[in-house]
Amino acid sequence: MPTEPPPTRWALEAPPDDQPDDLCGVGADLEPGTVLGAYRLGLFPMPVDRALAWWSPAERAVLPLGGFHVSRSLRRSRRRYRLRVDTAFAEVIRGCADPARPHGWIDDEVIAAYARLHELGWAHSVEAWDEQGLAGGVYGLALGGLFAAESMFHLRRDASKVALAGLVELLREAGSPDLRVLDCQWPTQHLSSLGAVTIVRGEYRLRLERALELPDPLAGRYDTG
Repeated sequence: MPTEPPPTRWALEAPPDDQPDDLCGVGADLEPGTVLGAYRLGLFPMPVDRALAWWSPAERAVLPLGGFHVSRSLRRSRRRYRLRVDTAFAEVIRGCADPARPHGWIDDEVIAAYARLHELGWAHSVEAWDEQGLAGGVYGLALGGLFAAESMFHLRRDASKVALAGLVELLREAGSPDLRVLDCQWPTQHLSSLGAVTIVRGEYRLRLERALELPDPLAGRYDTG
């Protein structure tokens, strides 16, 4: 079971459902209690111009577990990789933080914060491995039935998609797939091609409340075949 850290010293507040702005505030810290408290309110951190910013998109991307699109090529790629959970969390988050990637936002402070959350049992990585080693992966935060996918990376073809498909499989296998929330933050064309849909903030918060009551399906999982 994850270890609950001391509560945050900050007064966190969820934005009104009808607030049009995605940005909700600047400041606070990335202590484990602050980050967990924020996610439970539907917020997440993402630095902007070296300032710690907190976000709650008015239109949020979520990936329905029954709607993940697996193409024929992805099925073929799946056979090339072996999936593991939480065996290379540090390598996955640093792969996602590669400064050569466009629009990079994962800095050393973010890496350290999620590493602490991983040690406490809240942050997880799903990894795709092949004969050459780690080929790609996805990392994020799990609170009950919520998995907030933060970022993914690949070194070889389709490895990040295979890791995401593995994450979806694990969440399905945990039961109550209609109540679980796979949060993808902002909608993109790439996410839409995989089956992600867009919901408004109020709907996201309703789903979040139900999801938080479920157990974390990734705790203690290491090798998924």
